[in-house]
Amino acid sequence: MNVLLVADTHLGAAHAGRLIDTLGDLLVDADEIIHAGDITDPAVLRALEIYAPVHAVLGNNDRGMTLPERLLIDVGGCSIGVVHDSGPATGRAARLRRWFPDADVVVFGHSHLPWHEVDRRIGDAHEQHQINPGSAIQRRRAPRRTAAVVEIAAAAVVAVRHVPLT
Repeated sequence: MNVLLVADTHLGAAHAGRLIDTLGDLLVDADEIIHAGDITDPAVLRALEIYAPVHAVLGNNDRGMTLPERLLIDVGGCSIGVVHDSGPATGRAARLRRWFPDADVVVFGHSHLPWHEVDRRIGDAHEQHQINPGSAIQRRRAPRRTAAVVEIAAAAVVAVRHVPLT
């Protein structure tokens, strides 16, 4: 199962097609899509829903949208937590673990910087993949625009990869 992660798209209704064009084959291969906020217009989610079920959270630029601030879902037997802003980089791993203690994956956005770190819980060594997919549209300080793909098999994360976008 392939889970496509996107965040910080910052697109208006008239520009949702730009995201679809940018993501290309990643959409075709996606079994589920997670958007970690700063969508800015529901048309973006509707455009993504054509390809796969979409789960999304509210970002700080999502005015007038009715979405949760945090979300916990099961995808392919893995528990996935989603939040827009993970807070400062200092203390991030512990904070995400506190917010989503048993999640196998936590997806966040806000900084536009691609990130992947594995936090191993003391005591039982439970692995939690903490992932910021970056932004598919606005790279800001990142070297390039990106999305991420999480591959899940047999209820476990088997791969996480950031995909550079043109």
